[in-house]
Amino acid sequence: MTNPISITDPADPRLDDIRDLNSSDRRPDLPGGRGLVIAEGNLVVPRLAASRFPVRCVVGFARRLEELEHAASADPAVAAGLADVPIYEVSREVLAEVAGFDMHRGLVAAADRVGEPTVGEVLDGLDEDNRVIGVLEGVGDHENIGALFRNAAGLGVGAVLLGAGCADPLYRRVVRVSMGHVLRVPFAHVPGKPTTWQRGLADLQERGYRVVAMTPNTDNTLADAVRGADKVAVMVGAEGSGLTEHAMRAADVRAKIPMSPGTDSLNVATSAAVGFYAAQF
Repeated sequence: MTNPISITDPADPRLDDIRDLNSSDRRPDLPGGRGLVIAEGNLVVPRLAASRFPVRCVVGFARRLEELEHAASADPAVAAGLADVPIYEVSREVLAEVAGFDMHRGLVAAADRVGEPTVGEVLDGLDEDNRVIGVLEGVGDHENIGALFRNAAGLGVGAVLLGAGCADPLYRRVVRVSMGHVLRVPFAHVPGKPTTWQRGLADLQERGYRVVAMTPNTDNTLADAVRGADKVAVMVGAEGSGLTEHAMRAADVRAKIPMSPGTDSLNVATSAAVGFYAAQF
């Protein structure tokens, strides 16, 4: 990790990678911007550094940069990811003016996106112990995507596959809500349109995955649906509408989480977590 360089001028072009983070038409992590991956905070920035995304710069308060240095000293992967990366020390006032809001976490990093692997490449890279994967359809809320990736990491899910209609998994809010785990859980997009992407589920079934479609509209319980399966793909859909009929027809089995009277369903990230746990343990 290089020695921090002090910057006192908010207009300094070296800070452009993290400029206007709250501006919808100029944000660097949006397609209209520069397509960067943005990480915030002393827990998420080290995960970015240890990921496959090459870090362009790190900006932060002196105290947060000291914490980052300790993290790099403790983890060779973090140290390697920060080698030769410019580190800029700024005041709270400068960071707030550059980012466009008071970034109380005091640490932010920007990284380049890299080419996304195919579904086959992701599945080929899984260990035999990775018995469970997640499959998403139409999950367009960034916080739900982030929470789902955090759940996937915590419950040992090997990968997450995104069907049609899903939000960008590298959007800044997703990275933040996932606590950076979207940067370490392998993911890939299943190619196809809203009514055709489901054909890709056949590839999972050929690899021995039992595709379980989560829906409240069935008599099959989740416990019954995953019983005896060597490998499980837990598939969830959008809030409200849930999975499309196209997706459910392509699954091996439909499954519900038994609910208390008066409640018909859970948040999609919570439902996925229950499915991951049931399939894993």
